[in-house]
Amino acid sequence: MKALGIVTLLLVIVGGLNWGLYGLFGFDLVAAIFGAGAALSRIVYILVGLSALWQVGPLLRPSAARQYPPNLTAERRDAGRLMRPV
Repeated sequence: MKALGIVTLLLVIVGGLNWGLYGLFGFDLVAAIFGAGAALSRIVYILVGLSALWQVGPLLRPSAARQYPPNLTAERRDAGRLMRPV
């Protein structure tokens, strides 16, 4: 699963860079490499879109790291809980 996450992240980055180039200069890098309207270009675009959907998943899942401030480790959090008066 970790490898799939890395591959999808790289594809999202490639897609973002391609959109940036297209927005700034009107240059479509994927079309320049694989040909405008080519089947391989369409496959790349589809993979980038699916990768973006895949990358949304971790944002929707609850994470233990988001429940506490990043600098507050579990040990420090539990130690603080033990030191409170009852």
